[in-house]
Amino acid sequence: MIKSLFMEFRVSGCEYTNLKLETIFMTIFSLAHHVIHFCGGIRMKRFRLRTIFLGMLVLCAMAGYTAQALASEPIKAQTAGKNPLETVGVYLDGFHFRNGDIHQQVEAHHYCTSLSEDLIQCVVYDGNGPDAILMGVEYVISEKLFKTLPMDEKKLWHSHHYEVKAGQLAAPNLSDSAEHELMAKLVSTYGKTWHTWRMDQMGKGVPLGIPELMMGFTADGQGKPDLLEERDKRFGISTENKAKERADIPMPTLQPGANAWEKGEVVQLELKPLK
Repeated sequence: MIKSLFMEFRVSGCEYTNLKLETIFMTIFSLAHHVIHFCGGIRMKRFRLRTIFLGMLVLCAMAGYTAQALASEPIKAQTAGKNPLETVGVYLDGFHFRNGDIHQQVEAHHYCTSLSEDLIQCVVYDGNGPDAILMGVEYVISEKLFKTLPMDEKKLWHSHHYEVKAGQLAAPNLSDSAEHELMAKLVSTYGKTWHTWRMDQMGKGVPLGIPELMMGFTADGQGKPDLLEERDKRFGISTENKAKERADIPMPTLQPGANAWEKGEVVQLELKPLK
């Protein structure tokens, strides 16, 4: 479902790589030409109108079938000949904090590709402009896949339930209805985020140090108000309004093991020589 949603949202965001609309339009044009040519040779007006009407119904059905067939193509077939960046389907804006230090917070711009129904991969930048810095990566998996992970692995993952319900996670390039549908699917997912450009090294000309594990907010009062306000102002959106609009999205049951930092189980990498 998530994979198909990403295909649909590429279209609604005017990034229609996965749905080849030109194929649909050419099909309609060709069929329409034959229908009109056929009807032009019929002298009986009533029969002509009836035939045109039935022909248009056939065209609509064929167009819908064509779109459905394209949407169900395997990912490899749809992305053949494209490099990884050309397969990015959705742009998401949210916030991360360093695992173990919730005061180190940063806005994160995600450019995501759906690899399967259960796995999305995102490249994460500190902005959305041409000079944005690549901060790290985030992998997003379904609840079904998260349940299969070993307990030690689950400690590396954070839930998205609060970010979605609180309106903090946004898809600025999508329409309100498309964003709402996407959030209804993301609310039960889990993310593992590594920043290769450390928080304490931001502003420097080179990414020093080792990668650090990042987490997402899980409750009110954790995120810095100025970060939210600045983000909302820049995009012309309202986190508060988004939270209200998502009130109808069911709150999922949090799976054991995620957000381990809340229980004092903080995991980070350590750099030391091998013996």
